[in-house]
Amino acid sequence: MAKVLPKIGSRRNEHIGSRKNARKIPKGVIYVQASFNNTIVTVTDVRGRVISWSSAGACKFKGTRRGTPFAAQTAAGTVIRTVMDQGMQRAEVMIKGAGLGRDAALRAIRRSGILLNFVRDVTPMPHNGCRPPKKRRV
Repeated sequence: MAKVLPKIGSRRNEHIGSRKNARKIPKGVIYVQASFNNTIVTVTDVRGRVISWSSAGACKFKGTRRGTPFAAQTAAGTVIRTVMDQGMQRAEVMIKGAGLGRDAALRAIRRSGILLNFVRDVTPMPHNGCRPPKKRRV
């Protein structure tokens, strides 16, 4: 009978730790998506892998309060705290959307102490896009 060899790299043999704080990221990209109902802030490394994210809804704001500037500021502050613990010093900011939270989120990011390389508005603009719906008859 052949002897059973232990699997190399199996879960039982290898220590599995949390990777949440394992990475040190000196530079990243901060995406702010500000709609009228919510603001989502996502931080990635330069390759595009998500490090941390937060939104106004995740910060316990419900209903119409999610679209407020204060909710966006809170969401941005939450994300910035987590990535600064991982060693981020420089970032690029991409802002998308026309919501109330875009300026408040940017203000919170500037105040945090992270050096910003550039701030870019990536809101999609139609070049006279889709045909509008037909006129409403009442």
